[in-house]
Amino acid sequence: MTHPFLDLAPLSAEHFASIEDRVARLMDTSQDVVIMQGEALLPLEGAIRGTAGPGTVALNVITGPYGQTFGDWLRDCGATVYDLAVPFHTAVTAEQVREAFAEHPEIDFVSLVHAEAATGNTNPVAEIGEVVREHGALFYLDAVASIAAEPVLPDAWGVDLCVIGAQKAMGGPAGVSAVSVSARAWERMAANPQAPRHSYLSLLDWKQRWVDGGRKALLHAPAQLEMLALEACVERIESEGLDALMARHASAAAATRAGTLALGGGLEPYVHAAKDAAPVATTLRAPAGTDARDLVAKALAVDPVLPLVAGGGALAHEMIRVNHYGPQATRGVVQSSLAALGGALAEAGLEVDLEGARKAVAAAWV
Repeated sequence: MTHPFLDLAPLSAEHFASIEDRVARLMDTSQDVVIMQGEALLPLEGAIRGTAGPGTVALNVITGPYGQTFGDWLRDCGATVYDLAVPFHTAVTAEQVREAFAEHPEIDFVSLVHAEAATGNTNPVAEIGEVVREHGALFYLDAVASIAAEPVLPDAWGVDLCVIGAQKAMGGPAGVSAVSVSARAWERMAANPQAPRHSYLSLLDWKQRWVDGGRKALLHAPAQLEMLALEACVERIESEGLDALMARHASAAAATRAGTLALGGGLEPYVHAAKDAAPVATTLRAPAGTDARDLVAKALAVDPVLPLVAGGGALAHEMIRVNHYGPQATRGVVQSSLAALGGALAEAGLEVDLEGARKAVAAAWV
């Protein structure tokens, strides 16, 4: 029995390298870009374990759950870690990072999440990058949620390790991911006796056997379907235009925020300031006396395909996330999501203005 997904010609090293080149252009970077054969947690962990060890002194910025995870990995590597945690309804500032360096001038590694889709905030990476460069620290950035929703510029921002994933704003597959690596990040790995080698987590394996070899021979059989899906995803972005795609995400975020405020019923944006709100997804705070999980369940009962989910962990009862990213970053999706949430709020006995929300979404969409 044949099937078009099962009878594909093998993916060549040349084809694999060409997809890496297109991803590098998307990131506007001249650094080495390695596409790794797994979800973004693979390069996120591999980059930390490759560059951190007992001599590392890290500033770990926490604006959501992923920042907490990075701190755990760094400590597991033996690094000394100073956490800079800010409330999840806001963003970290460059001045806070500067103050951390003043208190601990020995910091030589900074880990930061650009956009936290789980909490709905985004951090000012360009300004923070200036501070990190002043102190000569290695700069590690999780741009998995931000890529294609807002600018991601590792070269311009001085980012040494920038990890992206395709499954959010890019509208692509979750099974492959990529990381751009600066020359000094490679040097840090090469000098780190704890850096994974001969391991699926090893970036050095890709450096020594793939990049340094002129990208002629792959380390192992590639995830063929995921690589082809990534290529198709990048082609779609190139066709629409990256600026147009980012503008669509910005409109979705602004419209969701405006529509929520007009809807009423006690529903409000979780991130207080619009400047701190990520364009990839908008988080909302459920009204007092309601449970976010119940509201989401009632909204999805009306339309199961809406990109609505309750917050994770301790935020599950109070946070609703509108995942307006990739193909879902449309005015229709935003309007339908707010209409369904408005119906759930009305069912809970709260007064809402569905028509006001609809008009606010239309007015905010640029």
